[in-house]
Amino acid sequence: MTSKPTLDDGLRARKRAATQAGLERAALALALEHGYENVTVDMICDAGMISQRTFFNYFGTKEGVFLGTPPPMPADAELARFVHGTDADILGDLVGLITAALVDQEPDPGILRSRRLLIERTPELLGRENTRITELEESLTLLVQERLHTQGRTEESTPDLEDEARMVVTLAGSVMRFSMQKWFSGGFAGSPGELLNFSGTRSRWCAGSPARPGRHRAADAGPG
Repeated sequence: MTSKPTLDDGLRARKRAATQAGLERAALALALEHGYENVTVDMICDAGMISQRTFFNYFGTKEGVFLGTPPPMPADAELARFVHGTDADILGDLVGLITAALVDQEPDPGILRSRRLLIERTPELLGRENTRITELEESLTLLVQERLHTQGRTEESTPDLEDEARMVVTLAGSVMRFSMQKWFSGGFAGSPGELLNFSGTRSRWCAGSPARPGRHRAADAGPG
């Protein structure tokens, strides 16, 4: 029997999240100042006033603190709901699935910007990040193929079925990149969760949904 979360569990989770964010912030600041290759775990631990044991409990590896936690996969129930979905708008459903897994996270904008800047200027981290993205895309491609199979489609009847699945995943990735660009440009005044929901709604309309999405809240929008 699974025990229900308690108030203490919630407090511990928030404390852990705050500690993790503080360590990421300190590590990124050090790397941007000294260069990724010149920053050691000892330097990060000294800045965060923690032991190496605590550091590795949080991140596992040195690069983990710089790349951050991988995007969460949706819950099994959500995956099953997607696979057995009957809506023809597979792209919209996939964007919705990814969004639902991300909206509970409220990342620190400063950490996101620092991480993006460091990854862009550090080939080693950029290569690892690209590998993580490729692995995620492969998992999502298999998921989309499973949905297509559930709908009765096969590689025998549609030889390019895998290409179709990859196209859906690529388009969904473009929606996520649009969201990131919108966020970093300061062109959206809401939370990351609101931006993801906005992007998901917009993608459905672009894919042919009859309901046109409303205007987003631009950061510099005035009244009216």
